[in-house]
Amino acid sequence: MKKSLRAIPLLLVAVMLAVLVSACGNGAGGKVDVGIVLPTKDEPRWVQDEQRFKDALKDTKYTSEILFSQGSSAKEKENVEALIAKDIKVLIICPQDGDAAAAAAEAAQKAGIKVIAYDRLINNTDAVNYYVTFDSIAVGKAQAQYLVDHAKGKGQPLYLYAGAASDNNAFLFFEGAWSVLQPKISDGTFTIANSSEAVALKDKAELTREERSKIISQVTTNWDANEAKNKAQTHLTAASADQKGDVAILAPNDGTARSIADVFASDSAVTSFIISGQDAEKASIQYVIDGKQSMTVFKDVRNLVKDAINMGVSILDGKTPETTGSYDNGKIEVQAKQTDVQVVDKDNVKAALIDSKYYEASEFTGL
Repeated sequence: MKKSLRAIPLLLVAVMLAVLVSACGNGAGGKVDVGIVLPTKDEPRWVQDEQRFKDALKDTKYTSEILFSQGSSAKEKENVEALIAKDIKVLIICPQDGDAAAAAAEAAQKAGIKVIAYDRLINNTDAVNYYVTFDSIAVGKAQAQYLVDHAKGKGQPLYLYAGAASDNNAFLFFEGAWSVLQPKISDGTFTIANSSEAVALKDKAELTREERSKIISQVTTNWDANEAKNKAQTHLTAASADQKGDVAILAPNDGTARSIADVFASDSAVTSFIISGQDAEKASIQYVIDGKQSMTVFKDVRNLVKDAINMGVSILDGKTPETTGSYDNGKIEVQAKQTDVQVVDKDNVKAALIDSKYYEASEFTGL
């Protein structure tokens, strides 16, 4: 009995120490230098970003706290207010909704905090100081250039597909792609096979947003693989013999590219096809290795995180962050750091994705 009584104070000490240690975690219970708000913990991308941010900040003298909005703009604003209370100096936020996030950004600005929009732009407010993003126009240009570089002869059928008409990035991707494809449509290298709106505008080098909207609305996939599959099937069913053979396909991302590629591969009248993609999704990398998808645009999120942290550290150090362009958010031109993208195809897939440790070789067959 005496032994167990003596053990109680030791147990209390252990519990108190555990509580003390937990209270001294990263940013908990005290002031925080950098507040980071991400959209949701339910998607692998953002969980991976959480760890990447932690890793990137390890080598700095600054503290951080990372919160998740779980798909709710109201929760997002609560998170920002909680971080403001911890006296953050820099807010890095990937908005759940670009318009709704304006209120959270304005609350941060009022508290004297510099706001960095991460991956997605915050719209219709002057409370955004910087934007870290992949260059969406460059993505579209890279996709289109691959099709141009692998064109076969004259009059090659060209099938156009786009992302969601509700997504501003889809407009930027298409803007970049059109700038490269249009001269080759105009000179007869390509013949548009599936968009009467694009045919009507084929001689116009620069399209207004309304004109792009007309084309995108006609060839949208809504970023949905099934919708892309159905649209491709409809187009091929309606296609004439001279709209098959060797074809070129502008697919907006990897998920839609795989669906569209499967449809074209199943049509015996399609001799060959070149198809674009983006995101370097694992399933599409296997498609690239197997020759089922021609290319993907690799957007290395590790670099996006580094750019965001470098920008935040520059602000904390009293320096002006490096920027490479600007984006109109409906209220102001937001200064931006555009992270580079890389074209990946069968020739460089190992160097770009395996040697760089983005993926493990064991995740694929046929490398």
